[in-house]
Amino acid sequence: MQAIETISGKVSFLDRADVDTDQIMPKQFLKRVERTGFGEFLFYDWAKEPGWDLPATPILVAGQNFGCGSSREHAPWGLQDYGFQAIVAPSFADIFYSNCTKIGLLPVRASEEHCRALAAAGEGQIDLRAQEIRYRDPADPHGDPVTVRFEIDPETRRRLLDGLDDIGVTLAEEERISAYEQEREAAFPPLPVTTAL
Repeated sequence: MQAIETISGKVSFLDRADVDTDQIMPKQFLKRVERTGFGEFLFYDWAKEPGWDLPATPILVAGQNFGCGSSREHAPWGLQDYGFQAIVAPSFADIFYSNCTKIGLLPVRASEEHCRALAAAGEGQIDLRAQEIRYRDPADPHGDPVTVRFEIDPETRRRLLDGLDDIGVTLAEEERISAYEQEREAAFPPLPVTTAL
């Protein structure tokens, strides 16, 4: 997993609330065995609607309760494969939020007011280390950037900053795991194997 520190760039806006995982990644595409290649199926049904336009940008801004519905991991895979690196929304479904953090797709909670202002600005920056969203106020583009603090679980933040998925966290303890296994083997030697005559 790639480490995250700062995500900067243009913003796409999906101005819809309660977007569920079946809308993000429809069920007919869940049969694939790879974790890649899902981006082309993102919002498959909505993408057929007249006027649909959702450019692949570093930051996606969405409405409240984003990622509700089933717990399919394919939804975050598709969003990341499409090109999004961070999603900013007023709220997320808990399992979806967790699935995002496990693959290095940064979910950020911000008020609806700041979500809409970030979308209107058209570009912004998310600083994970400082836990800040920054964007220029469209009404005052030459003024100081607006800075919004966001909350994130400290352990989740550490893992994202260090680029550690679940396997990476386990491998970081490899020396301790090996020492434990050696101690256990010394304390409980394997039983002799007998063969039937």
